[in-house]
Amino acid sequence: MSKQVAVILAGCGVQDGSEIYETTLTLLRLDQLGLGYRCFAPDIDQHHVIDHRHGEPVEGETRNVLTESARLARGEISPLDELDAEAFDAVILPGGFGVAKNLSDFAVAGDGLQVIESLTEALAGFHEARKPIGLMCISPVLVPRLLGPGIAVTVGSDPGVAGAISAMGGLHRSCGVEDIVLDFENRVVTTPAYMQATRISEAATGIFKLVDRIDELMDL
Repeated sequence: MSKQVAVILAGCGVQDGSEIYETTLTLLRLDQLGLGYRCFAPDIDQHHVIDHRHGEPVEGETRNVLTESARLARGEISPLDELDAEAFDAVILPGGFGVAKNLSDFAVAGDGLQVIESLTEALAGFHEARKPIGLMCISPVLVPRLLGPGIAVTVGSDPGVAGAISAMGGLHRSCGVEDIVLDFENRVVTTPAYMQATRISEAATGIFKLVDRIDELMDL
């Protein structure tokens, strides 16, 4: 496997970590294409813990983002501050509300969001080297802060998140769940995934297209 892709996770579970289906579909498609990958996550406490059965916060419980992400990666994971862009050809960020709670404070701060330093540093190396960057679901909201203004992305058609992207200087493009938006100049590929998907097959179509395009961009 000559090409290597870094996958950045934010915990385990749609409501307080990485979206499990999105992550699994991403890893599946990478493997189907014969692409190598390594998962990374920040070694920090989660913003909070959500009982996914009832959708309510669990009082008095603390979980570590790296430890929880290891569940998705079957233990094969490294701390985010060890991610070296020079060792990889591309990077992908699945969605899930951990992106808005653990990798950033978007869930609280809206368009005043701040991104954790380790993620900013990791993505800077990919962007400066013009290596492909894939983001899905809620993750594209980070792009104006991570990579700068004027980059076209999509979260589907959610007016609130689209408005936040615009307020931060980003360019939001409406997009169907089974499609992608490509900003070729910046090598950024995005897809709505579970910002719009009602079935796993819908999410899979867009995610597979995203990974396929990332694969193509690595050759350009």
